[in-house]
Amino acid sequence: MTTAPMDQSRLDDTDAVAPAGMLPARKPLGRRLESWLSRLSTRNNFWHRVCSLIWLPFAFRSGISLRRIDAKRFSAVLPYRRFNRNLYNAMAGAALLGNSEVAAGMYLFAECGSDYEVVCKNMQYKFLRPCYGPAVYQVINAEDVQTMIASGGEFNVDLELEITQQHNRRGKQRELRVGRCSITFHCTPKELAAQLRHRRRERQEQRSTSA
Repeated sequence: MTTAPMDQSRLDDTDAVAPAGMLPARKPLGRRLESWLSRLSTRNNFWHRVCSLIWLPFAFRSGISLRRIDAKRFSAVLPYRRFNRNLYNAMAGAALLGNSEVAAGMYLFAECGSDYEVVCKNMQYKFLRPCYGPAVYQVINAEDVQTMIASGGEFNVDLELEITQQHNRRGKQRELRVGRCSITFHCTPKELAAQLRHRRRERQEQRSTSA
């Protein structure tokens, strides 16, 4: 049984598959460092804020904090600070909308791990009432991400978030629903994304040489 020779340029851009009985080839240093930073950003709120300061300055300025309640429940809290408020002293719509993507993306990123690229494709936010306190994001409906990962390849995942306001009245804490968000993400394995970028560069090079 013979196999077709593998393109050497493709080997340089992606990880080679090791034959049976041999250890798999180590990933390039850049990819290993990226995976380590990705895992570090979801470890706790301290490292999340450090990574946000570099790559997500909007999330860092807003002060959103993320917390996993259990294996299936997740919440994020957007503080009621001056940066997040508008002229009417209510939580700004842009802050509520923008941090919806941050909260949902971090939830999905924790589910997928560091081997996937996660990109927002579509988002719809419905404002229900003004928010005059800290906003709490909760994922109330999510597709089975682990089943999609097990099937392999690219996939879309739909999430639904409920946004509530923390409200203290007469010593009792209540939550008033202020918004609802439906969001769709596209998830691509980083290995596959690297192959697609490599093919795109090859096509561009072929067009430039033929021209």
